[in-house]
Parts: sequence; structure tokens; C-alpha cells
Amino acid sequence: MPVTRLKLTLAGALGLALIAASPGVEAQGVIKSTHGDWQQRCETPPGAKNEQCALVQNVMAEDRPNLTLVIIALKTADGKARLLRMVAPLGILIPAGIGLRIDETDIGRAGYVRCLNTGCIAEAVLDDTLLNQLKNGKTATFILFQTPEEGVGVPVSLEGFAAGFDSLP
Repeated sequence: MPVTRLKLTLAGALGLALIAASPGVEAQGVIKSTHGDWQQRCETPPGAKNEQCALVQNVMAEDRPNLTLVIIALKTADGKARLLRMVAPLGILIPAGIGLRIDETDIGRAGYVRCLNTGCIAEAVLDDTLLNQLKNGKTATFILFQTPEEGVGVPVSLEGFAAGFDSLP
């Protein structure tokens, strides 16, 4: 299967503030349910009428406890898009983007769309192909670059992803 680039979007108007201002990057929101290794977290953003929910997993590189990654899968409030948001810690190499491999298949790279004081955010559209790969996979490996030569793979369990994503409102 050829390597494809992840489709990106600047859907920053989502309003789902799942990033805390803390030394590490952590997810916020009320935990509504747990699906395998994933949590469904919900909150009502300022000015929003309805609660918004996302599927979240917070992981760290096995050999580098200071390298934390938050993976967020969500449906936009207007119901028109599905996004995969990856929040990496500060200090990563921005031009290299973030790589994604699901099981043994290279999916491609997503570029970062913005950095906040808590981390840098990359977003990819969850089209049907990518969504099905995530739902049917066992492990997603997100590759963060701290130098052009050094990519660090952060394994993320996909156990419970399918049921969790399907349960999102």
C-alpha cells in the first residue's frame, strides 16, 4: 500500500478545549465512559449550547517519560467532519510533522497547525479509509521528531477505539 499524506484541516473553531495548561499535555473534560484504552470525555465549551465529546488517549513514549502525546478523535459540533487531533509536547521539530503507522502500514504524515503553551497540535481528517484502519487496527504508532534524524515512535493501543468512536454523539 503506498504512503499517502494525511488530509489536514484547520477546524480550530471546534471549541473543544481538551488541553490543560500544565507541565505535561493532558486531556480535560468529564470522563463519560471508557472503551478499552480510550476515554470518552465531554465538556460544554464557553458559548456553546451543547456538550461536545471526544475519544481521548494520553500516552508517553516508553523510554522517554517527558515525551507525552494526547490523541483525540472527534466529530465536529456541526456533524460535518471527523478529526484526529494529535497534541505533541513542545520541543518537537515542527517541519517534520507527525508520522502515523497503523500496525505494519505507513499512513503518512500530518503537519502541525498551531502550537499553544501546552503543546503543538496536528490535525487530520478522519476519512472513511483512515477511520476504518483505526477501528480495525491493533496499534497506531505516532512518530514525533526531535531532530531531522531522530524519530521517536509512540505506540498507542487501538483497543476500544471502534466502540468508543461509534459511541460519540
